[in-house]
Amino acid sequence: MQVKDRIIVVTGAASGIGKAMAQRFHKEGAKLVVCADYNGDGVRAVAEDVDGISFEVNVAVEADIQTLIETVESEHGPIDLFCSNAGISVAGGVEVDNDDWQRIWDINLMAHVWAARHLVPKMLARGGGYLLNTASAAGLLSQIGSAPYAVTKHAAVSLAEWLSITYGDQGLKVSVLCPQAVRTAMTAGHEDAVASVDGMMDPDDVAEACMQTIEAEKFLVLPHPEVMEYMRRKTSDYDRWLGGMQRLNALYTKE
Repeated sequence: MQVKDRIIVVTGAASGIGKAMAQRFHKEGAKLVVCADYNGDGVRAVAEDVDGISFEVNVAVEADIQTLIETVESEHGPIDLFCSNAGISVAGGVEVDNDDWQRIWDINLMAHVWAARHLVPKMLARGGGYLLNTASAAGLLSQIGSAPYAVTKHAAVSLAEWLSITYGDQGLKVSVLCPQAVRTAMTAGHEDAVASVDGMMDPDDVAEACMQTIEAEKFLVLPHPEVMEYMRRKTSDYDRWLGGMQRLNALYTKE
């Protein structure tokens, strides 16, 4: 799909990957870039920069996502591309308290579910549309040091797969973004963490990878190409891969 003359919504647009996406889509000639984020001041600044409009949205609340979609469609026109990009990280394992598990579940997974719930029927009724959901390489592999992040990102990838399988023959296009470490507020102070083993990428480069994948209408957005080889190793010998990940875990979690 070409983004020129399209109406595009980006959540998590106040900074990082979302901001870079909004700027890249504007540069490519999008008709309107709708910037949504919990950070009202930040998202308004980005919207002004891309001649777009801003919405202060909490993606952990279904009603906020529903209102965003319905307002854009009623006041500006059909949404061609919805980038469900907002996400958070929580460190720890199964001991993480229930409130934190629920919060990351709502933001990293249910926000994608709610966007699809309220937008996909509209897209199908008019012959199709495009969803770009941000997950992580952790959703294809795992995340050392964070069970909540690994679990929710796996779920996000699974949802994207299901949407493509279920509605792909009805005109819905789906891509899922799965980078390793990216220079954002989430990774600040963690530049030596395991996700940066293949280096950290700038958000602009991630946005460019998204553009290329959307234009080609492919499913996986892999800004770090190494991730594909890691996936091959995982599926070719799961036990060997788990052993390697255990060694990596020991290396990065040692005292």
